[in-house]
Amino acid sequence: MSTHTTAAPQMPLALQYAEVAIPGIGVGLIAGAFAAGVAAMAGLPAVQIATIATGLGIPLALLGAGYCVLLALGKFGVGAVGPVAFYWLVGFPLARLTDQYLVATVLGHDEILREPLLSFLAFQAMLSMGFAIGFLWLHERIAPHLLIRIKDHNPVAAHLVERYISQATALEERRVNAKEERAAKRGRRRGSS
Repeated sequence: MSTHTTAAPQMPLALQYAEVAIPGIGVGLIAGAFAAGVAAMAGLPAVQIATIATGLGIPLALLGAGYCVLLALGKFGVGAVGPVAFYWLVGFPLARLTDQYLVATVLGHDEILREPLLSFLAFQAMLSMGFAIGFLWLHERIAPHLLIRIKDHNPVAAHLVERYISQATALEERRVNAKEERAAKRGRRRGSS
């Protein structure tokens, strides 16, 4: 009688990436909810608040998922601000344009933008840097916890966990080396006095 065990079937690669994309989706939806909250505080009508939440939240969630997939593919470094800033330099203005279009359509406005398109996109591009930093900050607080929970059944997540650990190890080594160099400089200064 054979007593071998069969390994659990590996989940399809697309589902592995989809699972890894959950933090980016969540951050995008949180941003949409935040925008809806600001709209509510401004006293806008409920239909406009709901349109803002979905019109901004869904594009940001899709772009957040895209970020996570690109991160998993190694196109972005863990915690790297520069590439994320360029990603959102394009993505954020497009999400805002989608939001403006949906709000104008739902409210029945003939005019989508109150300003020229290039002025709108340039202003949104300037705002994108702040969004990129906030997105990255929040993503880096959420993603590692999820990745650790799913790494045993998701090889893409396991690889990302290894990258996060490698990054943390390198940062700690730099911190220790800098501390040792400062101590050595202080010792040389005291010795020459």
